Amino acid sequence: MINFIQDNLFLLACLSSGLCVTFASFVIMDFIVFTSARYREKFLQETSVEVDDVLLQLPPARILDLSLALAALAVFISCGSLFLLTSEPTLVQFVFVGILALLVAFPAPRLFLRHLWRQRMTKFNEQLEDALLSISSSLKAGFSISQALEGIAKENRRPISYEFTLLTQELRLGVPFDEALRKMSDRLRCPDFELVAVAIITARQTGGELTGVLERLASVIRERVRIMHRVQSLTAQGRMQAWLIGAVPVFLFFAMFYISPDMMKSFFSSVTGILILVAVLVMDAIGFFIIRKITKIDT
Repeated sequence: MINFIQDNLFLLACLSSGLCVTFASFVIMDFIVFTSARYREKFLQETSVEVDDVLLQLPPARILDLSLALAALAVFISCGSLFLLTSEPTLVQFVFVGILALLVAFPAPRLFLRHLWRQRMTKFNEQLEDALLSISSSLKAGFSISQALEGIAKENRRPISYEFTLLTQELRLGVPFDEALRKMSDRLRCPDFELVAVAIITARQTGGELTGVLERLASVIRERVRIMHRVQSLTAQGRMQAWLIGAVPVFLFFAMFYISPDMMKSFFSSVTGILILVAVLVMDAIGFFIIRKITKIDT
């Protein structure tokens, strides 16, 4: 038996190595499947909220499919462009450009949804002042608060008319007025309307004059919107600088790659060059977000 083991020691070593690699592959694949399933679940949950915020009749799974398709298209276009612009592209270059295109293209649909939500909230804030004054005028004319809210819902001014339509529908279904206002505030996540909801609930509970409260709130929101627009105009130059600073290294990289491809290929031919490129991208992203954070002022 000992002689058999000695004679086939190399074969046993190969067999043991193969078993170790096989078991390690199973563990790695199981970890990848588990991680991807968890990420998919989290992605669908967050996307479902974002889709509801912008009132899109689109399943969250379609956003994931769109992100994957857009990322695959970006990788294909970037690798094809690299093949056309360089005479002898290497595997490292393809991998670097492909990963960069993937990181840029995959989150694009969700970023676009967030952009739509911010635009919707901006328009809602601009319409909220007129809505409060309209409700106050209706109350002075003798209408109830429910009738005043229905008047805002029938004006067909999106997005505020849609949100007040949901509010009036909940009131018709028997939801208490205070609870319906809190639900609307939680759904919108708008600081201005949260202030309005708290003021209306407090005025109803304490018996205060609701018309005066609404008019003062409209004045506060009007001044807040004016200050917000003023701040945006003052920080416009800083925001533009953030985009320029973030874009200049990328354009410079492609320009130098076109002007002197031999010099730029040296970055991909060594580990040090690849680490330098990664460090440049990381520092560029950090600088961009720092400038955006500085120019983003809460009003």
